Order: sequence, then C-alpha cells, then structure tokens
Amino acid sequence: MIQVAYMSTYVPKRCGLATYTHHLRHYVKQANLWNAADPVIVMTDGDEQEYGNDQALWPLAKHDREAYRAMAQRVNASGVSVVSLQHEFGIFGGEAGAYVLDFVRELKKPLVTTFHTVFASPKEPYRSIQREIAERSDRIVVMNRRAVGYLRQSFGIPEAKIAFIPHGTPVPDPQQREAVRQRLNWADKKVVMTFGLLSRGKGLELILEALPQAVKDVPNLLYAVVGQTHPEVKKREGEAYREELMELIRRNRLERHVVMIDRYVDEAELVQFLTACDLYVTPYPGMEQITSGTLAYAVGLGRPVLSTPYSYAQDLLEGCDELLIPYGEPDRWAEKIASLLRDDSLRRDWEAKIGRVGSAMHWPQIGKRCASLFATLSKQSGSTFEQTEGTPVAALSR
Repeated sequence: MIQVAYMSTYVPKRCGLATYTHHLRHYVKQANLWNAADPVIVMTDGDEQEYGNDQALWPLAKHDREAYRAMAQRVNASGVSVVSLQHEFGIFGGEAGAYVLDFVRELKKPLVTTFHTVFASPKEPYRSIQREIAERSDRIVVMNRRAVGYLRQSFGIPEAKIAFIPHGTPVPDPQQREAVRQRLNWADKKVVMTFGLLSRGKGLELILEALPQAVKDVPNLLYAVVGQTHPEVKKREGEAYREELMELIRRNRLERHVVMIDRYVDEAELVQFLTACDLYVTPYPGMEQITSGTLAYAVGLGRPVLSTPYSYAQDLLEGCDELLIPYGEPDRWAEKIASLLRDDSLRRDWEAKIGRVGSAMHWPQIGKRCASLFATLSKQSGSTFEQTEGTPVAALSR
C-alpha cells in the first residue's frame, strides 16, 4: 500500500499553491492506484484552527524551526511511502525559506520535490538552499521544460532525475460558455481578461495604454480585471495601486471599456470567468517567471491568449510565437488584441490550437502521471533501498 505525504500550504488558505496541492492530492487519489488516506503537512502562519480536527492534516508552524525536524521524525515513524514537497521559497520560515532544509535533512523517506520557482541564474541565499533540496531529493518535478536546463546548469542535477509534468488545470466545459456570458452581461461584448491578486509588476498599465487604440477598432471591447488587491500590498499601501489604475482608466477615457471585479474569486467562479472571456492576457514585465497558474488555466480551458515572452509563456506557447508580444510596445498589443477580437474565424482557429496544447494539462491526466511517479519511487524504495538500522538507503545520501 502506498501513502503520499504532501508538504505545502493548503485550502482553505487563499493562495495558488494551496489550491494546486488540493487538486494534486485529489486527482492522485482519483487515479485509483491506492486507497490510503494521504496526509498533508500544512504550512501555517499561526492559523492552525482553520484546519479543524481533520486527522489527515498535520499543521507545521512556518516560523517554528524546531517543528521542521519534529515533523520529519513524525513522517519517518509513519506509514508514509513518499513525500511530495511543493517548494516555493516564501512559504517556509527563515531567510529565503531555509528552515525547510531541517526537514529535508532529517527525512528518511523518498522525497519528490516540485519546484514552483527555478531561477535561470540563482543568487544567494536562494542558490544554496535550492541546490541542497535538489541534491537531497530523489526526484524533482518542474512545470517548465526550460527549468530542466536551469537545474542542470546551475547545480549539475542530471536530467534523468528531473520530470517535466505540466501545471494541472480544470477540464473545459464549453457548453456553459454562452450561459455564463449572459449572466455576466458579456454576451454582446468582446472580453479581454486578466486575473490575479492585484499588485504592481503585473503589467496592467500596458493593457490600459493599448486599449484606446484597440477600442477604435473594436467598440464593444471590455477589459475585465478580476481579483482583489493582494493582502500584503493592501497592508503596505492600501488601495493606492488600484486607485492609480483607475486614474489611468479615466485619463484614457476607458470607463465604458474596463471593469474591475474587486473581490476574492474562488476557483469555480474563476473557471466561469475564463470560459466566458474571448481573450486572456498576461502582460508581465518580468521575463524570468517560471510558472503561471492563471496562464496555465486559460490554456487548459482552451482560451486564446496573448502574453509577454516570459519563461513560462515561451515554454507553454512554443510554436505560437505570434501570441508573444514584448512588454513596453502598446501599439503592437493594441493591434494584436484588435485583430483577434475582430476576426471570429481567426480566434476560433487559435481556440483549437490552444485547446490542443491544453489537453495534456487537465487534472485527471496530471494526477495519473504524478501517481505513477510516486508509485514507481515507492516500489524502488521497497526493493532497492534496503533498511540499515531503520533508515532507507535513499535517505543515507542526504
């Protein structure tokens, strides 16, 4: 019998990593390769009460360094076969999340680490932390093929140790599209959409500068900016950034062409928004972003997209170069947005092409691939990682 322990943030926490891990756990379980209850080591900020009495959820206080070693010892003493570490620097305590190293060093079970951030040229302190995690992991999962080369070049990690498995997405239901558009009052509009916790550095200004030209060609264009202000941004500066965007909207006379949906949007509602939009955009100025859950969801749901050529977009949209437009060129953005929204036939062609890309990303398939990886590693652990005073050989190298 195989049992996987996941280490991550977890629902009901409102963050992309928590949602990702929730789906991964569900769909690995749905693959029906085993029946055990899979525990989650839940990284917390003192909000343990949110997780109630669920015995499968094992809270770990982010800033309690001693708790990391203790949790590894709990895993070692349990029936867990494999640990799935969802790694993002910011969810762990210590500088650049260094406390997670105490867990990894103490762990005596096979470790599969999914890196949600990989730098092309990592700097300290991130470099040494990620290097040690990579070296101590039995397998590494990345969601961007370029990350395989980054890990090899930066840390000498052999390609055979790294598995590329795409970011999971919901399965599209195109039959609901028109009903959702009617409900949102989008039926007579050409809708461009951006989603995410609002913060600087997402490139929204670029779209707002491109829209005045685009709406001349597409008078019924509507740009939907979906999502509340990022909680950390709100703590630091209130709604100053949103107010700056609203001033730019007024200055460009776009009041009739932009709607800001300023509230928390759960996943079910996000899927409806994405299904209903005509074009999804990620105009990010930073080129090193290695993953984007929102772009993954849009592609997985078969929506036409436009993006700046950051790392994840280049990898995901390989062969679709005309959908990648540099940051800082609002005229090119305006022209491309208008051309896609004007031409229904062209847009349908891109829907079909993007749909083919997205078909390999649906959660049931991703769950099967991850379940197979975990099962293979567990079998290797049972057959080749012989016990030495209770310690698997896999762990002795750590």
